[in-house]
Amino acid sequence: MKPLSRLVVPVNGSGADQDALELACIAARRSRARVEAVFVIQVKRSLPLDADMSEDVERGEELLDRAERMAGSMEVELETSLLQARDVGAAIVDEASQVGADVIVLGLAYRKRFGEYEIGDTATYILKNAPCQVWIARARIDE
Repeated sequence: MKPLSRLVVPVNGSGADQDALELACIAARRSRARVEAVFVIQVKRSLPLDADMSEDVERGEELLDRAERMAGSMEVELETSLLQARDVGAAIVDEASQVGADVIVLGLAYRKRFGEYEIGDTATYILKNAPCQVWIARARIDE
């Protein structure tokens, strides 16, 4: 495995965010890589892409601030990006492509739908289309 230089970690406020960020920070510290936390605001098709989404922006900034504090406590420098897009998965894949990410570290909550475990549309899109490795930090079943 080649040394890592850039890791992208999407955050959305789920409990799995912390595990994904922690994993990314541990890997980044070992290889002196850069970590970028990304929050994507999904814009409905009925709105313009640059619509004022101030409540979502506030929530995203709060989550990104929390990510910065966590990375700081692990002595890792963290960059943040707040994006607005129609599709969350596509925005994450595009960001990873633009910054030349080696890895997307994706935190997944444990969700069941119709009695079966489901990863959701965003994770499925990322796994199918990511230009780099994808590491998954899935939450425990009881979470």
